[in-house]
Amino acid sequence: MAVGLAITSEKGQYNGKMTPFVVLSLATILEFQVPTSYVSNYEGGVTSMEPFLKKFFPEVYTNMNEDTNISNYCKFDSQLLTTFTSSLYIAGLVASLFASSVTRVFGRKPSILLGGAAFLAGSALGGAALNVYMLIFGRILLEIGVGFANQSVPLYLSEMAPPKYRGTINVGFQLCISIGFLLANLFNFGTEKIKSGWGWRISLAMAAAPASILTLGSLFLP
Repeated sequence: MAVGLAITSEKGQYNGKMTPFVVLSLATILEFQVPTSYVSNYEGGVTSMEPFLKKFFPEVYTNMNEDTNISNYCKFDSQLLTTFTSSLYIAGLVASLFASSVTRVFGRKPSILLGGAAFLAGSALGGAALNVYMLIFGRILLEIGVGFANQSVPLYLSEMAPPKYRGTINVGFQLCISIGFLLANLFNFGTEKIKSGWGWRISLAMAAAPASILTLGSLFLP
């Protein structure tokens, strides 16, 4: 049996407090912004890794090694490589157009779950990619998750956070974006040193870890 509970103050305004459950819910949602900003920043490091270029973009790899005097613009002048990079942002644009409708009809929680599932699938597909088509499709799934997250997560945070702490929580959202950028650069720097040549796979799949935590955690959100 579902029971509705309205919390009001003497003046008729919401006066909810930062209970442990609210804190856990907000932390779970805030954590989603780390992988979303991570995937928006890791491609710079991954696309400069020689094993990655050699496997998926051999022409770019050849240009890098044939003439070291030409500019990076000429080295990386590849339509296929550009498609890989831009597919993330194009898919995010399209996903954001539908995310608000999904959130309005089905609610915040299903929208966040959908974004988390797409994010998890995209990370797994990118890390296990055998050809460039798998790579691009994985990027598309990632940005579908990003599109849904950037629409539903700020809305959820604003509704869940007590008015007194709403500004602080929204600043935390921006902080998580910066953390994601930092982690992307740190992981790229570390995985590039892996001698097996699989460093790029680790960088691509790394976002699956926080995405899986969010997807499971979202099941328990109010």
